[in-house]
Amino acid sequence: MESSDLYKNFKGKRVLVMGLGRFGGGIGVSKFLAQEGAHVKVTDLAGEDELTESIKQLAGLNIEYHLGGHREEDFAEADLIVVNPAVHKDSPWLKVAREHKVRLTSEMNIFFALCPTPIIGVTGSNGKSTTTAMIGEILKASRGKANNQQGNSKVWVGGNIGQGSLLVRIKEISRADIVVLELSSFQLYDLGEVECSPHIAVVTNIAPNHLDWHGSMKEYINAKQNIFRFQNQNDYLVLNSEDEELKKWGELTDSKVVWYPEGDRGLRNREYEIEDIKLKVPGRHNRMNAAAALAAVGTMGLDLAEALKALEEYAGLEHRLEFVGEIEGVRYYNDSIATTPESAIAALESFNQKKIMILGGYDKKIPLEGLVKKIVGQVEVVILIGEVRNGLADLIERERKDRKERLPVWEKADTLEQAVSLCREYAKEGMVVLFSPGCASYDMFRNFQERGEKFKGLVNG
Repeated sequence: MESSDLYKNFKGKRVLVMGLGRFGGGIGVSKFLAQEGAHVKVTDLAGEDELTESIKQLAGLNIEYHLGGHREEDFAEADLIVVNPAVHKDSPWLKVAREHKVRLTSEMNIFFALCPTPIIGVTGSNGKSTTTAMIGEILKASRGKANNQQGNSKVWVGGNIGQGSLLVRIKEISRADIVVLELSSFQLYDLGEVECSPHIAVVTNIAPNHLDWHGSMKEYINAKQNIFRFQNQNDYLVLNSEDEELKKWGELTDSKVVWYPEGDRGLRNREYEIEDIKLKVPGRHNRMNAAAALAAVGTMGLDLAEALKALEEYAGLEHRLEFVGEIEGVRYYNDSIATTPESAIAALESFNQKKIMILGGYDKKIPLEGLVKKIVGQVEVVILIGEVRNGLADLIERERKDRKERLPVWEKADTLEQAVSLCREYAKEGMVVLFSPGCASYDMFRNFQERGEKFKGLVNG
């Protein structure tokens, strides 16, 4: 693991933050560095007009901005560069930094170096946000009573889940506290460079994702495996026994492997079946997420009955199979978080009613054939949006003809407004309209949150 000496004193250091981001990804680390007395400079290819909201959140701090493009001298003269996880590591600007022997890091690497308490890390291609939130809810309900602690621990939930930067509050976190982080493949790639893994690592599943960034499935898996690669015999690795890829991972670590939904759960009092897990959020995939959370907290000595009770109260995260409303007997659900085919499949399998789906978005170069095979014959109507809509239409037609299936009826829409309007035309009482795109949002929206908010506004409007 990288020595925390690099991060013990930022005062007076020239620190460049590469990528403020329209999603605000660089806000937390910029704020932290400025408060620590560093000479902070933020550089971003986007211009000031595009970054207005992010800049507003840093108002009053001593930060210099170089926007609308990068400058070579910024990368050559810095003492440290904090790189946004979405920046590709082959960037020519990072090559300039390396040539000048400037240290590169990330917000998550800094957090791991400074965090005073062991970390629970959660990753996976699907379900990682929900699993992270569920672990947090169980621990909060138990008031942090893990491993015979006195119940006065504070539980911190953060990382890729989008609940604000924990780095700006690092001095509030004590050794008695518990930190739960959702970790993306980008963040895990960076952790590999500093040879660091969380104390408890949870992996929900592995499926093709972000291949446009990683370049291949092999490289994507390699990044994901950093969540356990640097663990030792005192650490825990929680794995999904139903995932074919993860079945191989148990042999690759010296840490203690815990399998779910079947295996040594470690929870006190009694065993349970996955059907025993009662949730407000629908779908077996969510019970699997809950089983992952139970396995994780089981390593900490928590009581099963308390954990199950906390899960019963869990209301779900925004944009994750979120019930929007019922209009003329038709129920509308916002699942904008579904940015992979597997997550869209899990969503459609959560409902027995006749379904209308809105699918499509940005092309992440991942295969969509599996999603189409599930849709054909099971979904009444599909409205196709985004970059991939033409490709999806071709795949649906081919699959329908091969199987001689009538369903689904499909139409293309140029905008989400048009898509929702088409859903209303087709919807009949008793149906479910499911906005579960199965693709990223970047072709039409800044992020999945903005996309989900737009859908909800259109439904409620």
